[in-house]
Amino acid sequence: MASRQSKPRPARAARVSKRKARAGTLSSAGLPKAWSGRFAEPVDELVKRFTASVSFDKRLSGADIRGSLAHARMLAARKIISAGDLAAIERGMAAISREIAAGRFAWSLEAEDVHLNIEQRLTALVGDAGKRLHTGRSRNDQVATDVRLYLRDEIDSIRATLVTLQGQLLDSASKYADVVMPGFTHMQVAQPVTFGHHLLAYFEMFERDRERLADCRRRVNRLPLGAAALAGTTFPIDRESVAKELGFESICENSLDAVSDRDFAIEFAAAASLILVHLSRFSEELIVWMSPRYRFITLPDRFCTGSSIMPQKKNPDVPELVRGKAGRVFGHLVGLLTLMKGQPLAYNKDNQEDKEPLFDTIDTVRDCLTVFADLVAGIRPVPDRMRAAALEGFATATDLADYLVGKGVAFRDAHEIVARAVRAAEQKGCDLADLPLAALRDFSPRIGVDVFDWLTLEGSVARRKHRGGTAPAQVRLAVARGKRRLARA
Repeated sequence: MASRQSKPRPARAARVSKRKARAGTLSSAGLPKAWSGRFAEPVDELVKRFTASVSFDKRLSGADIRGSLAHARMLAARKIISAGDLAAIERGMAAISREIAAGRFAWSLEAEDVHLNIEQRLTALVGDAGKRLHTGRSRNDQVATDVRLYLRDEIDSIRATLVTLQGQLLDSASKYADVVMPGFTHMQVAQPVTFGHHLLAYFEMFERDRERLADCRRRVNRLPLGAAALAGTTFPIDRESVAKELGFESICENSLDAVSDRDFAIEFAAAASLILVHLSRFSEELIVWMSPRYRFITLPDRFCTGSSIMPQKKNPDVPELVRGKAGRVFGHLVGLLTLMKGQPLAYNKDNQEDKEPLFDTIDTVRDCLTVFADLVAGIRPVPDRMRAAALEGFATATDLADYLVGKGVAFRDAHEIVARAVRAAEQKGCDLADLPLAALRDFSPRIGVDVFDWLTLEGSVARRKHRGGTAPAQVRLAVARGKRRLARA
């Protein structure tokens, strides 16, 4: 009599598979779920949709595959999986990468997230080798690794875009180094500056932004993999080799911290918020300067729109949108801070909510910087309007005070003398430079005919010739220094 088969007959196997599927222990692809053995009933369909993250975290697929391959190679090197398993995993991951790149990968809500989607597809392609890939790791340290890899690459991309924007600012600053405009404090005319000097102020802001991102990158670039769920793993893993292959500068030293904190994402969101602060301030100035009341600049038509009812309108939509998007990025920073503030150690499902604000922050910052780099190249000053505005607010009053100090008058006394001279000019409806010498000497006998050289706009800016000053010569030197800094970027 033939011996009884040790495995279920096909019909029985099909019945067993159906029962498991009804109980929720198999995925829609017929593969075991990562956590299903513990549960006696399937997950509610609404809960599946509510808890799934694959719709947004699939953008981590490249990072997930890189991290998985490095993990698999380490497992093989430590004899935790076989060389054959590693070859199968590498072959399967290559096929998955091609499918994703071609848009042929079938993302499944049933598999919840990017990690299980890729793992289940790998198992379908290469069998048991795919099941062994997760040895010695958890989705907790896996996702932390993926986010860090992804964010590191995005920081590099954003820093490169900042360099492009800064380069445009330098080119425009050099071109308009001699164009005089009013400098403002409290939105009141203060002292003359050059348009080139004004643009260089934003170059410096963006330079600090670039520095902040580089500093943030160092803390992003630490490997969590090996922390497993929260306590590490019993397998003899080699975290340092994985870190080296993936380009991490160091490893996260504490397993609880490695899987649970997202301060690196919060730090990036803070740096991104400062970038948007600077872009928003610049946008505000462009919006004001473009208005008919100022008319300091013109913007190319491609950055503006019209009105559906008022045919004369040319609206600065790009700067307005950038100004608006700043609030969006600030909101993500506050959201991430709020997300983390109440979480006990270690990993909690709350952390699934880190990705959408982080991803949107990345996209928003990159898009704003990209459009602004092109916008800056198209800004054209209107020198006559700028000059006329600089003459309206007694912009050379401080120069007159400095002149008197040079003649031996104490600064506080000089300040009082010039204040009275300004009041007299205001009553006559003229600038200080238009007052006769005799009238000026009524305020101080130390004023001589050479005073008028001090009261011109060009003379005012030219005398501020120290490093960091607004003198055209110093603007050009600052541009040269800026180009050398960017060349080292």
